[in-house]
Amino acid sequence: MSADRVSDILREVTGGEPEQISQAEPATFRIQPEKLITICERIKNDPRLYVDRLSCITGVDCGLETGKIELIYHFESVTENLRFAFSILVARTEGSAPSLCGLWKSADWMEREVFDMYGVKFSGHPDLRRILMPADWQGYPLLRDYRVQQEYHGIEVNPESDQNNPKS
Repeated sequence: MSADRVSDILREVTGGEPEQISQAEPATFRIQPEKLITICERIKNDPRLYVDRLSCITGVDCGLETGKIELIYHFESVTENLRFAFSILVARTEGSAPSLCGLWKSADWMEREVFDMYGVKFSGHPDLRRILMPADWQGYPLLRDYRVQQEYHGIEVNPESDQNNPKS
């Protein structure tokens, strides 16, 4: 299905025209965070789309100057041979988005990863805690201004002296 056809169906399903921000495969559409749940319920249940899979959620730190983190949700419909993505912008500090765990079980770990790496909280998530870093780790490693803590439980953390670190 073409990006134009997906755009037409999304316009009908959402009651408006989501902004298409990428023509590349998969077509990506910007939506408002507060509309995420409603729109996702509609795309999951619409027989023309039948989005049966949330395959990925990732984040992009847009930088201190923007104060935003972009969350990108990749969707698939196996039966319709369809792939597209939604993008939302959330605050970089204390950012929050609604959880999609109630619609797709795969959102559980994906949202935990985004929380762990960027600090974005997902309201309504059943078990939002760190998944990759220790529970008491300081900071969020994929933020552009992240600085590794100097010590962790009495062990010096110094990535500059690590021989396997390409920066040294």
